[in-house]
Amino acid sequence: MTQVARRKPHRLDKFTLPSQPGNERLALARVAEIVKDLGLSEARLEKLKTAVAEATMNAIEHGNSNRAEIPVEIEVTQTGAEIVVAITDQGGQAHPVPGHPEEPDLVKKLDGDQSPRGWGLFLIRNMVDAMDVTTNGQQHTIWLTMRTGGTAHGEHV
Repeated sequence: MTQVARRKPHRLDKFTLPSQPGNERLALARVAEIVKDLGLSEARLEKLKTAVAEATMNAIEHGNSNRAEIPVEIEVTQTGAEIVVAITDQGGQAHPVPGHPEEPDLVKKLDGDQSPRGWGLFLIRNMVDAMDVTTNGQQHTIWLTMRTGGTAHGEHV
């Protein structure tokens, strides 16, 4: 039997930020700087920045309850043509992330039949090539994957 060797992810950076509103801007700027020369088009880089900012904002607000003393951890890795940004908070037990959240429906939201909130995961999922969410005890991690080259959802070449 032939075995295919899997590449080990190469860590590009790992850092933490205090859980304070506005720090999502620091996260997106640092991630953008890290990946700027890895082959993403400008449009795909902007989508990744949007997804990182939204996921970090969710981690700060929902996962860590805006408690500055509880850090959000961000790790950026690359495996071949995939860039993965993992954003981890400490809200695993208290604030479970919905596995399959209800798809936002603008008409239902305007009619009051659906909460006005709930756009975050939908937006993130549509900005990147793949999004996964895991909970390991106290920690939530959202994994954002963007392939270098190619196009993202709704993007034309």
